[in-house]
Amino acid sequence: MAEAMFVLAHLSDPHLGPLPRARVRELASKRMIGFVNWRRGRMHALAGPVLSGLLDDLALRKPDHVAVTGDLVNIGLPGEIIAARDWLEAFGPPHDISVVPGNHDAYVPGVLAKALAAWHPYVVGDGTAHPGAARFPYVRRRGPVALIGMSSARASAPFMATGHVDTATLPALHDELDRARRQGLFRVVMIHHPPSPNATLWHKRLVGSGRVRAVIRDAGAELVIHGHTHVDSHVEIEGRDGPVPVIGVPSASNAPGGEKPAGRYNLFSIEGEAGAWRCHMTERGYAGPGAAIGVIRERRLR
Repeated sequence: MAEAMFVLAHLSDPHLGPLPRARVRELASKRMIGFVNWRRGRMHALAGPVLSGLLDDLALRKPDHVAVTGDLVNIGLPGEIIAARDWLEAFGPPHDISVVPGNHDAYVPGVLAKALAAWHPYVVGDGTAHPGAARFPYVRRRGPVALIGMSSARASAPFMATGHVDTATLPALHDELDRARRQGLFRVVMIHHPPSPNATLWHKRLVGSGRVRAVIRDAGAELVIHGHTHVDSHVEIEGRDGPVPVIGVPSASNAPGGEKPAGRYNLFSIEGEAGAWRCHMTERGYAGPGAAIGVIRERRLR
């Protein structure tokens, strides 16, 4: 029997600010570059009121679940990680919000482990009650949907923002996708960096993205959602049973009038059953400076 419509909200790259006060030794290496970039432009382009307004609008839609695909912080300062944990707790309970990390959440070596520990209830699969290290992929079942979280976060060199998926996790991704298919679930892969080819600049790419696509080509999926690029995008990659939509969303904090689209989030309305899924996508956000939040675009994905 088909289940009732399930609504999944997707937002990404909130880059929560402002930056906390940092000691000089905390700004060593790559963090100094990020700090300067924040002061010169990001603190203005990524506006807190934009995110606040977007979340108020999202709450009115009452989605069944929310996926956040990374870059909660900026340069991985300890204060940022704690502030992001507090933000998540204010946003909603872990049962209703699934998070995967982005490259800014792994800005320098050692930061990712601290972030995942602080955000632990939001980055683990169903049935994970112990406080051990987060493991990827993780799987959560919500209604007819299997949410499969992958990590592409890894510390990179200065002026680089590449993503990496640990090849050791790919067999598990294949197994989880195949298991969810046999259970008749709508499979959503959550990842920060887009796995589609030529999705972004070379220094921001997902290294080894072809291996991720190979898994999806063999095991299948119904939807892939990501952030990282700060733009809206819709491409398709090959899947086991046909094309798989790969959907990117602008930063939830992008201020209107900048180079990148203003803050948005996506709603995916999912209904049907295996072999006959229907998925309708609605983009909501700021159309431009001074504009109220509204529908930007609608499209049928399946």
